[in-house]
Amino acid sequence: MSSPLWQDLAPLLLNRTFTDLTHAFHPGQPRFPAFPDEARETLFDLEKGDGFTAHRYSIVGQWGTHVDPPSHFVRGGRTLDQLPVEDMVLPLVVLDISNRVLADPDATPSVDDVLQWESRNGKIPAGAFVALRTGWSRRWPDTAAMANVDDAGISHTPGWSRDVLEYLIEKCHVTAVGHEQTDTDPGMATSRKDFSLETYVLVQDKWQIELMANLDHVPEAGAALIATWAKPLEGSGFPARVFSIH
Repeated sequence: MSSPLWQDLAPLLLNRTFTDLTHAFHPGQPRFPAFPDEARETLFDLEKGDGFTAHRYSIVGQWGTHVDPPSHFVRGGRTLDQLPVEDMVLPLVVLDISNRVLADPDATPSVDDVLQWESRNGKIPAGAFVALRTGWSRRWPDTAAMANVDDAGISHTPGWSRDVLEYLIEKCHVTAVGHEQTDTDPGMATSRKDFSLETYVLVQDKWQIELMANLDHVPEAGAALIATWAKPLEGSGFPARVFSIH
């Protein structure tokens, strides 16, 4: 006889808060400059007398809130269909530098930020998902505000730092990371075509979620994160639906 899992799980979920951490994607939204815009076609339409409504979507895999598996940057890396479903339910850690970003859009986290988080909450659990809260998602869906490019063509956006990613991956053994901005690397780096931090994450056989939303609505510790996506064979990226329970 199977274990009555739902009977055990339902009381744990009762009166919990579910927070959607995902932007709804649409044509014209912010995106990596080299990517084409979304094209959406209505093939059948109830409003026009058809028996159902159906759309055809033409998008790049890295579209809106999305998942990047190792194969996005790493030849032979794991593809979307190879990421196990048991890694899609994880303890959520929120590393908050949003106040610093208000004063300096080029801000990145330091190891001291992580140590201060651990002094308040205990060690970051192995297998966690660590999200970098920068407040940048408040700029969505304004493309210019998200890119924040100066007169010299340099983008000023927050991002991760190498020492923090090394600490999280090599010392804490996290499963994945995520962030609100378009890229893992800060804008001053991506403006030089430097994507070394994203490369580092994916080379370590980790995955990430980009363009997260509503991180200001979840606690810095104690929540669970659920990240889901479609399962294209050998897929290198796809829009994700991500939410937290706390």
